[in-house]
Amino acid sequence: MSFPETRLRRLRRTETLRRMVRETRLSRDDLILPLLVVEGSGVQEPVVSMPGVFRRSVDVLVPEVKRVVDAGIPAVLLFGIPADKDARGSGADATGGIVQRAVDVVKAAEPDLCVITDVCLCEYTDHGHCGLVEEGDVANDPTLERLAATALSHARAGADIVAPSDMMDGRVAAIRSSLDAHGFEQVAILAYAAKFASAYYGPFRDAVESTPRFGDRRSYQMDPSNARECLREMSLDLEEGADVLMVKPALPYLDLLAAARREFRVPLAAYHVSGEYSMIRAAAERGWIDGDRAMDEALIGIKRAGADWILTYAAMDVAARLSG
Repeated sequence: MSFPETRLRRLRRTETLRRMVRETRLSRDDLILPLLVVEGSGVQEPVVSMPGVFRRSVDVLVPEVKRVVDAGIPAVLLFGIPADKDARGSGADATGGIVQRAVDVVKAAEPDLCVITDVCLCEYTDHGHCGLVEEGDVANDPTLERLAATALSHARAGADIVAPSDMMDGRVAAIRSSLDAHGFEQVAILAYAAKFASAYYGPFRDAVESTPRFGDRRSYQMDPSNARECLREMSLDLEEGADVLMVKPALPYLDLLAAARREFRVPLAAYHVSGEYSMIRAAAERGWIDGDRAMDEALIGIKRAGADWILTYAAMDVAARLSG
């Protein structure tokens, strides 16, 4: 049967009808807000390249996380920016380190908020790479010990989930083994399983001062051209003990997110990264697009492709527009 008998516009006629036949629904429960934490006191510094995003010191985190809870957002992802950096990224697992203190403060203020911590060395190394550098190359196996120690320190501080974002081979197994050996079997792992060497990370790297001092990250982050390798990476992370798998960035890789949804029966996350966020915000500030509608459309696309969790800097604004 076809036109004029079939008229699909009949169910688009009013907002009520459109709502009744809506196939994909974005919820506050889908959202995770990344937070950037810096050393100092009373710091609430705007990130110029990420409108609406701030770098905050630990002492001003509590009012922000209370706003997150009031907005109905279930989780935050913490990134730490230390005052001092060195070749080993010593601050990553330091007793009383920036993330460790932030976790402690957040969980004390809002114990039911899910706290996820980014596990990587790039914010802590003076060379800006995600692992230890030996003879000019990022050394995979020596880095695993540092990542495991970092994840363990986050678990001891009270993190609910640790999220390795380094893309070293074997890091999920190393972290799972370390957590289990020290009695943290209940701490989950959100693996940045398919993290691509993307141009969309620029604003974030400025914000956390993690741009590599030499070379780039293409020897460990994935080639944007590769789809089969993406699913292989995700399968290996599952075998090593990952509880949740993530695709990063989100929008250029919706096909791979959808493929992962068909392939795996575990929760999937997608990171709507700084460049994706900032492009929409910048265009909206210039009046070129309706920023709220564009942001909602982007996140609905990510959800439609198969994401259970969406990490986005727009979480607070989007949550305010959602009915539930």
